[in-house]
Order: sequence, then structure tokens, then C-alpha cells
Amino acid sequence: MAARADSTVLAGAQVVLPTGTVENGRVVVEGTRITGSPAEGARTIDLTGHWVVPGFVDMHNHGGGGASFTSGTVDEVLTGVRTHREHGTTTLVASTVTGEMDFLAERAGILSELVEQGDLAGIHFEGPFISPCRKGAHSEKLLRHPDPAEVRKLMDAARGTAKMFTLATELPGGIESVRLLAEHGVIAAIGHTDATYEQTVEAIDAGATVATHLFNAMPPLAHREPGPIAALLEDERITVELINDGTHLHPAALELAYHHAGAARVALITDAMDAAGFGDGLYQLGPLAVEVKDGVARLVEGNSIAGSTLTLDTAFRRAVTLDRIPVEDVVRSISVNPARLLGVYDKVGSLDPGKDADLVVLDADFALKGVMRKGEWVIEPDLG
Repeated sequence: MAARADSTVLAGAQVVLPTGTVENGRVVVEGTRITGSPAEGARTIDLTGHWVVPGFVDMHNHGGGGASFTSGTVDEVLTGVRTHREHGTTTLVASTVTGEMDFLAERAGILSELVEQGDLAGIHFEGPFISPCRKGAHSEKLLRHPDPAEVRKLMDAARGTAKMFTLATELPGGIESVRLLAEHGVIAAIGHTDATYEQTVEAIDAGATVATHLFNAMPPLAHREPGPIAALLEDERITVELINDGTHLHPAALELAYHHAGAARVALITDAMDAAGFGDGLYQLGPLAVEVKDGVARLVEGNSIAGSTLTLDTAFRRAVTLDRIPVEDVVRSISVNPARLLGVYDKVGSLDPGKDADLVVLDADFALKGVMRKGEWVIEPDLG
């Protein structure tokens, strides 16, 4: 009998499941989903010596492939999405940067259509409700206090597809905005903040659940003024984003976060901008000029780090090979945890039967060899 084109068995690999790693395991794909047993005549692919892990879930990403999610056309946004899919990110939230309110509302309308058709998993508004003291690569003249009415305006413009807002919750209107977001099931993330320890605790108690790129764009940890970092690390209600590109964080900072928060509370993100998967050169991040040199993005004026050129396959490989984090913990951080936060764990984030057939094939050295999304190969493994 000829093998069914829509039925595939990935056999012989080390398969990472929520319960642990299965040696000489198998993943059965039927159509767009993972199933428990293969259909008669299914095609078998021998992945001996490889790993199969869930597709990566990036909840903080501004673009890639030369395209910006903040300003690109629909086709350009899709180019960015495809670029990250080719690096294993099968579920992606589009992040904006600070801009005029009307412009951000317009972008929300455009991006929401791509969410509705399944290309994006949601929208993350990073700015304009952030601190001028910790603005990073955001235009200071466009920053504003987190007025709940304006937060609601962007939520409405996103038509139910807003997944997260990054806020400096110590600013006027910050706590009220956190409560508004929590009431509507939208993640309130603390970031680009100059908050004290006490102010951060107040925001967490009001409903904030995520730390936007922990350590970056916030006061450093000090022994008499522990600031937001200590509050965010110690609270079990907070998931901390980490950018593991070797530039944003010293390895000791990454280890500190994993040690104190635990793998169940870490989300590895890219915070990628246009240059991810594209190359060095001059770019725009919102209204600001960015130069990418040797893979590091910095503002032309001021030299602040301006997002990253990271892709999640690189973040995964660094975490396992350089940072010595167990593979199962990295999978939790790069797939399971963000899927749960985004409310899509019933569909993606693990290799459980019934879920979308979103998966990544890695070789013994954790280099990416294959990517499948909804049962279709984005990159088919070349095992020759």
C-alpha cells in the first residue's frame, strides 16, 4: 500500500514530552495534528540521533527577515513570520514599539487580521506607556502615561487579539491599567520601568503576571534598593522573559533567573527586530534609526541596545550547550510556558496527541534540522 501523504511517523528520536524525554520515541502526525497511533500506510522518517521538541512560541518579537511588525505591509509582516518559522518559531506574537496612538490603533487593525487568519498568535503593545528613564529604543517624545482609556482604545482596535501590554506601572494610571487588562484577560507585563520594589509588588498584586525582558530596561538589583528585579524574581505569579543572545544578559544573570524563578516561570523570547535572519546594516525601529553590526542592534543616536537579531533556535542551542540548562527545562521555557501564558496551550506548546503538529527537529548538537507547522514541513529534514 502507498504511504498516505498526510500521515507521518517520526521515529527513533529523543522526544521531549511534558512528562520527560522518551528515548527512541516516536511522534505520529495525521493531517494537521499529532495523534496517538499511525494510520495504515503512514510514511516513516527515521530520526535516530536527533531530538524532536515542540514548536517554539515567541511572545515578544518585533520582526525579522528585513521586515517590521510595527510598520511593515501585510506582505512584509508575513515575510517576518516566515523567517522566524524557518528558525523553529511556529507560534508568534507580533510586538509593536512606541508610536502615536492613532498609528498604533491602525497597526492593531492590520495585525489583528493576521491573527484572525492564523498567521499570528496575538499582538503585544510595548510602549508607549513606559518610563522615559528606562525607554531603551523607544522615542521619548512619544511616551505617555498609561491612561486606562488609551489602553482600552488599543484593546478595542485589536478586536480581541491583544495578548499583552508592557507598562511602567509606577506611572500615573499604571495600576488602574493593570487592573483593566487583568479584567479582560490580557497580560499586564512590567517593563521599561523605573519602579521601586514596593511599587512592583503593588503592580503584581493588581494583576501583572509577566516581567518584560527581565534585567533589561529596569533598575539593577541593589542591596538596599532591590527594585523590580527582586520583586519579579521572588513572586510565583510572575513569568520572567529572558533574551538569551549573549548580548542582553551575562550568563550569570540567566543562571540567577533560572535558579530563583525556576524553569516553570521563565519564557525565552527573542525581542527580535527587522535584522533577525537578515543581516547587518541600517534599519528603522519605529521612528528611530538602528545600526546592526556583528549581529548586535543599537540606536544610531545614543547607542542603546535596540532589540535583538536573535532567533529561538539559537536561544535554544545556547541555553543547552553554553548555559547547561537541561533540555526539558529549555522546552518548558521556549514552548510550554509562553503557550500557557498566551492561552493557546490546548493547541500548541507540547507534543501531546490532539494538538497541532508543530514541532522542531534538532541534531545531536542541537542545530535545527527540520520544522513542521500544522503537519506541513516548513523545513523538511535532510538526513542524507
